[in-house]
Amino acid sequence: MIGSSELIINQDGSIFHLHLKPEQVANQVILVGDPGRVELIAGFFSSVEMKIQNREFVSLTGTYNNQRITVISTGIGTDNIDIVMNELDALVNIDFTTREIKHEKRSLQIIRIGTSGGLQEYLGLNSFVISEKAIGFDGLLNFYAGRNRVSDLDFETHFKDHVNWNPQLTTPYVVNCSASLYRKISHGEFTPGVTISAPGFYGPQGRVLRLPIADPEINKKIESFNYGNHKITNYEMECSAIYGLAALMGHHALTVCLIIANRLSKQSNGDYHPKMKELIKLVLDRLTS
Repeated sequence: MIGSSELIINQDGSIFHLHLKPEQVANQVILVGDPGRVELIAGFFSSVEMKIQNREFVSLTGTYNNQRITVISTGIGTDNIDIVMNELDALVNIDFTTREIKHEKRSLQIIRIGTSGGLQEYLGLNSFVISEKAIGFDGLLNFYAGRNRVSDLDFETHFKDHVNWNPQLTTPYVVNCSASLYRKISHGEFTPGVTISAPGFYGPQGRVLRLPIADPEINKKIESFNYGNHKITNYEMECSAIYGLAALMGHHALTVCLIIANRLSKQSNGDYHPKMKELIKLVLDRLTS
């Protein structure tokens, strides 16, 4: 039996942060960072059965192509992903009445749709990147038992050697996406790549305003890294925790991002909303096909 301090259930039977009840979660889940993007996705739905908001977590379940989909805004960062992924898993795999883990587990299909900054010259503005692997600079997965079991340890070693990883920083981890979701979504418009999830927007992604960073050459090292056919394509702030926790919990996870800035050319696109709508429609069609 899981104690009430570990699994906090609100008085209405919903889980602590998300305020969702078990029956409100569909098998297909789309995660977005921006709460406003939930309504954007819902605009494509034929019907909406519920919408709930608590803090930055906006959740909505509706129907697209006769399939039930839940959309949740996570806010920014892997710390929020730790909340969202654990609470989603609890909603589908823990009995809220007995507080016991269910014998039969549900495996969710979880897709993050986000924005990102490109790290390769060939990634132009408005490119669609699909993350085959995620590198976590955040360290979140290192707090969980079994992180080595779901991580690409050889990739980790080569990456740390290549960039001369600073031992004062948390150890990076590398996790693959869901192979089945990748096959379902990846063809056509998407550029495959490796995504770094950073624990911040400025220094952890090599940006310099007033504060100098510990390794001014870090992005050049990242750009030149190769592992087999893999190159590091983009920075964002959530993918690694989604992949790592999904792998440990037995869910399927995938991240697709719209490139709204290229860190090498120093270009950015402030009016990316039409391309984001195009990306959302593409993902919805392929997810429900």
